[in-house]
Amino acid sequence: MSDPAADRSASPDSRLFTFHPRIVALMSGVMGLSLIAVFGVIWVRLPADARETFSWFQRITLLAFFGAVLWILYRLTTLRVTAYADRLYVRNVFKSYTLPWPGITALRFRSGDAWLQLFDADGNRLGILAVQAAEGSRASRAAKELAAVAREHGAGPQRSPLK
Repeated sequence: MSDPAADRSASPDSRLFTFHPRIVALMSGVMGLSLIAVFGVIWVRLPADARETFSWFQRITLLAFFGAVLWILYRLTTLRVTAYADRLYVRNVFKSYTLPWPGITALRFRSGDAWLQLFDADGNRLGILAVQAAEGSRASRAAKELAAVAREHGAGPQRSPLK
């Protein structure tokens, strides 16, 4: 799990598979634009004397909070999973991961799961938020396609040479 910049350096032609959720991106985009519009109108409609009661610290705090919410919504709109010949790139809300295919032991998307689950060679479980149940059959197809790409490129249970 390393170097999110590795995804940016790869050419789009080298991508074997990519998926991003439409519903979450649409909802996050609408929510972000709505927040900007509502808070912009509220601030402009406030009387000047009411705006002047806000100290610089309060204004900076409000802007920082507003910026954090917009950043989270932005990250939600850019969730994705991309498969390359040598690795899998996962962009979640707070962190991005790059995993080599041999380091992935399983992908699981069972009925009732909120999103696709990835299990790595160290026994860690990583949720791939880009492939989520809210997308319905589109997500199921994406999970199957990604699993097929993973198998073709060496992902799966690692066999011990002693057995």
